[in-house]
Amino acid sequence: MGIVVLTMKASVIEMFLVLLATGIHSNKDMTKKIKRPKLTVPQINCDVKAGKIINPEFVVKCPAGCQDPKYHVYGTDIYASYSSVCGAAIHSGVLDNSGGKILVRKVAGQSGYKGSYSNGVQSLSLPRWRESFIVSEGKSQKGVTYPSALTYSSSKSPAAKTDETTKAYQKPPVPGTTAQPVTLTQITGATATGAAHASLPKPSPSAGSTSSSLRPQPVGLRSGELDLWATSTYTSGQNSPRADPGEMDLWKPGSVLLDAGFVPKEELSTQALEPLSQGDPNCKIDLSFVIDGSSSIGKRRFRIQKQFLADVAQALDIGPAGPLMGIVQYGDNPSAQFNLRTHMNSRDLRTAIEKITQRGGLSNAGRAISFVTKNFFSKANGNRGSAPNVAVVIVDGWPTDKVEEASRFARESGINIFFITIEGATENEKQYVVEPNFSHKAVCRTNGFYSLNVQSWFSLHKTVQALVKRVCDTDRLACSKTCLNSADIGFVIDGSSSVGTGNFRTVLQFVANLSKEFEISDIDTRIGAVQYTYEQRLEFGFDDYSTKSDILNAIKRVGYWSGGTSTGAAINYALEQLFKKSKPNKRKLMILITDGRSYDDVRIPAMVAHHKGVITYAIGVAWAAQDELEVIATHPAKDHSFFVDEFDNLYKFVPKVIQNICTEFNSQPRN
Repeated sequence: MGIVVLTMKASVIEMFLVLLATGIHSNKDMTKKIKRPKLTVPQINCDVKAGKIINPEFVVKCPAGCQDPKYHVYGTDIYASYSSVCGAAIHSGVLDNSGGKILVRKVAGQSGYKGSYSNGVQSLSLPRWRESFIVSEGKSQKGVTYPSALTYSSSKSPAAKTDETTKAYQKPPVPGTTAQPVTLTQITGATATGAAHASLPKPSPSAGSTSSSLRPQPVGLRSGELDLWATSTYTSGQNSPRADPGEMDLWKPGSVLLDAGFVPKEELSTQALEPLSQGDPNCKIDLSFVIDGSSSIGKRRFRIQKQFLADVAQALDIGPAGPLMGIVQYGDNPSAQFNLRTHMNSRDLRTAIEKITQRGGLSNAGRAISFVTKNFFSKANGNRGSAPNVAVVIVDGWPTDKVEEASRFARESGINIFFITIEGATENEKQYVVEPNFSHKAVCRTNGFYSLNVQSWFSLHKTVQALVKRVCDTDRLACSKTCLNSADIGFVIDGSSSVGTGNFRTVLQFVANLSKEFEISDIDTRIGAVQYTYEQRLEFGFDDYSTKSDILNAIKRVGYWSGGTSTGAAINYALEQLFKKSKPNKRKLMILITDGRSYDDVRIPAMVAHHKGVITYAIGVAWAAQDELEVIATHPAKDHSFFVDEFDNLYKFVPKVIQNICTEFNSQPRN
């Protein structure tokens, strides 16, 4: 029996060895047949920006033709993620305009990016940006697998259509760890106050190092912001796990910071019964906030900016009898969030502010100021005309375009520009600023009244009262005064016999055409008129009419007098009867129209007028003496004296006279 058992065991072992050998040969055959899949390199278009691709490192293929300047590149060697990937590859010399494969690796955001010209591509300068990338030749590194399909960030809502190819990126977990869910618990008002204005001690690097590796620093936070960010994740007396950047985006300030101006539910019913304010009549202004929605600002700072706007809205006491407020947000391009007439009380305005979403893009403040000038302050958008126009521009760091020309046009249009610059350029960063002293070039006046420089976004709330006090000080809103709404204009009209009845009516039409160009009211431009021959008479004074229609009707009623020509005496009479009653804050303009040489001396009366600050324009027709016109006119005479060969050609000089009046007004120093 023993021998038989051994024989059976040997047979089993022999069969096992045969099967094992067969399996090995089979696997070898399968290995020969199965080939490794060839790496698929994704192809992108020239306009794809690195920031739209979520993968931290990837190989892509660029098409030909990406050297075109419309594909913007920002930086040199290290590029802002707002750049065209393929454009940056050409600029760096990795590719030429024929295209090809490149390796892209994401790196940290820089404090600034310097533009340069290289390989046929002009890159641009840019302020600090949240993310950068570098480009190298498209050779795969040994042992590294690159994605065959790129993961793109989506600008759509989370409820995206199922047939879209955009993927949601999830950071892979660290082996051996489990990410714990984060719960944000509501804190008490007292704790919230401390959280908003104080920094808690940072955890030591050794404490919780494993879990902290799972919680990267939120994109867009600068140095010094982590304390406040971390603070917002603490509850009263207990340390909660830090929220993930994605979870922080979902966090709403209103659910935590009770001191930030958000109303608890139990107060809503009481507040709804309160009558709405008609607004503060001592602060009747039409106000546009021009807010920075660029990508570099980050979501956290954008929320701080919105809270600042809500606090200002509350402090202003919005209403139809007081201040009205609208908001324009800018990034690459500006867009009106709502106009002056959309929300007529502070409560509704604060609710609307909370719903504003960030646009992203660059920080083109100059383009935004142009938009405000051309579009925002219109009657259709609620501009009341009787209230000063004020624009408060908020800039994170510095603009990515120039503001000087756009601001000059805004000032000439009567807009009082204030600038709030937050975390301005350091000495090392000034090389990246597109337009040095941009705030100085933009504001209404350079005396410091219109500029606020804030060192940190977390100090912005401290400027609410200072800003409200300034924008409501209507006596100091100097840019509300324009060349068309801030003068007392006295017409001195030659009614001598040489003019004739028909030509006199032509002169009156010229006076009416000039008057139409001005904004006429008792607080804006006022018009008066004197007619003279040997004698003089006051046709109407500055206080007689306060509307444009009344002024035009009064001009029509002026009757032709006829007589001699005593221009010197007429100037003295106008100084005494018209300009002596001019308001101190008005520019005094005398527009004298004559058709001949004066019978009396004009030199001394003209000198007296100039000495009293009356800006004199002399317009001669037909037989007027040009040397006499130049004596009467304010220096330089070439800008203040005009000669017309015929009465019928007077109308041609209306635009030139208006242009010279405005050019002189706008050339005044801004200090």
